[in-house]
Amino acid sequence: MLTRFVTAGSVDDGKSTLIGRLLWDTRAVFEDQVVAISAASQRRGQAQPDLSLLTDGLMAEREQGITIDVAYRYFNTAQRKFIVADCPGHEQYTRNMVTGASNADVAVLLVDARKGLLPQTHRHAAVCGWLGLKRIVLAINKIDLVDWSQSRFEEIAREFRAWCEPLGLPEVIAVPVSALTGDGVVFRGDQMAWYHGLTLLEILERPLAGERNGVIDSGAAALPLRFPVQWVIRGAPEFDPDFRGFAGRIEAGTVHVGDEVLVQRDRALQRARIAQICLGDQRLMMAQAGRSVTLRLDREVDVSRGDWLVSASANQQPVLVDDLVAQICWFSDQPMRAGDRFLLKMGTRSVRAEVSAIEALIDVESLKPKAVAVELGSVQANDLAKVRFALHEPLPVDRVGAHERLGVGSRFLLIDEATDITVGAGVLRQ
Repeated sequence: MLTRFVTAGSVDDGKSTLIGRLLWDTRAVFEDQVVAISAASQRRGQAQPDLSLLTDGLMAEREQGITIDVAYRYFNTAQRKFIVADCPGHEQYTRNMVTGASNADVAVLLVDARKGLLPQTHRHAAVCGWLGLKRIVLAINKIDLVDWSQSRFEEIAREFRAWCEPLGLPEVIAVPVSALTGDGVVFRGDQMAWYHGLTLLEILERPLAGERNGVIDSGAAALPLRFPVQWVIRGAPEFDPDFRGFAGRIEAGTVHVGDEVLVQRDRALQRARIAQICLGDQRLMMAQAGRSVTLRLDREVDVSRGDWLVSASANQQPVLVDDLVAQICWFSDQPMRAGDRFLLKMGTRSVRAEVSAIEALIDVESLKPKAVAVELGSVQANDLAKVRFALHEPLPVDRVGAHERLGVGSRFLLIDEATDITVGAGVLRQ
């Protein structure tokens, strides 16, 4: 099985060194990398290889000793395969951290045992909570610099768990580590006899939520059908010039040949039945959530990229909205203001959207709206905010209670139409 995890935290908490330690102690480092890192460390006057250089690949990062971009690394153990994203700690690079966390299963948040929790730690935890990560691991690093103190570890862990309660995270685990010496990372070490929990690697190797016999069952197959159309295919399988099918990934539910479905684009719903389910040159009688297939309907209906095929049952349809309220993280150096217009991309659907109002800035310490005496004027780079958007055409979304399990009807990107640059990301909450 594959686990994707992201490391984040405040600057200088030791994220890159921790990943370097994981790679080093799991023997995932090639000989040429050892030579290069040893040479770079010697130039910096260090007697031992600086393991952080295994992930800080940009020259600017090596010169400054910080992480700027998201660095991806890969390693295997006997139990699992891993993809790890090492994200920046500086507040100005929070947008990069959102990129790294968007596809992760697990987040490893580091704190310096001497400093404890910092605002950027809270910011990263909030982003992970909004993105729906199910497992957060608090790695309390540099425990060697507080004399391997059990009381300090327990104090920070207790404070973090209390702070995370409003996020509703299902699994928050704390582990003491020293990335520099390796204690608590891959091997237990001899310095923390008081700690009887798992090492960081053992935590990462644990099955993910819903995983059974090497397969993750998220429960999505039992939910109402959600099939966002990725592409319209014409003249496809077996060179049939009359073939017209709709390709995409089943995000939720189960579809059978003969099922009645609705085309969810606007309020003028079109009905059809599933005539074929194609998987390459195979013909299936049914397919479940997680499968990428091509669906062929029994009659000609107007379907385009971004439309949804959904269950025809009246109580299982998405909601069409003309406006929405979302929590966003703003990426751009140009501030967002009321009246600004963007392309809002949710799943395979893109609609034009206008900022109706900036309702609140979010305080990362309390996760509550900041008290503001005057009307909010703008959202600055890396701010977290609650924003209302007016849409130029109806957008299908799922009710708030279903968001965490579906995802397709809740997360979106904001794109500047003039430059085609992604300027923000959001999660629908109302």
